[in-house]
Amino acid sequence: MRIGELGRRTGVNTHQLRYYEAQGLLEADRGTNGYREFDESAVLRVRQIRHLLGAGLSSEDIAYVLPCAVGEAPQLPGCPELVAAMRSRLQRLDEQMNSLAQSRDALAVYISAAERMGGDSYPPFDDAELEPVPT
Repeated sequence: MRIGELGRRTGVNTHQLRYYEAQGLLEADRGTNGYREFDESAVLRVRQIRHLLGAGLSSEDIAYVLPCAVGEAPQLPGCPELVAAMRSRLQRLDEQMNSLAQSRDALAVYISAAERMGGDSYPPFDDAELEPVPT
């Protein structure tokens, strides 16, 4: 099947499918006309990629685990190397979440302080045009 058909069957746009191919996540043959030709297994592969992306894995992570993937969801065998790679990604996600939580808390403190201070808007705005008024 051509890339457009694969896109229709998986709900993934062709630009993303080309990206998956460039990342080594998806393979296509080339027809005599130069068009990409995917076999039926590409539908399952794209669905696996989408599920793994949804789990927060990077395309590099997915390239590592995809050869082990079984089924659409997909299921991944519990081999030690694979579990270690997924734990590493989980740790990176936890660190990102902690950093975002700290940023959120700091922003909430700034908002609260600004609301307590009240005062005129800065810079002063002309309500009619919502443009700063020259001072």
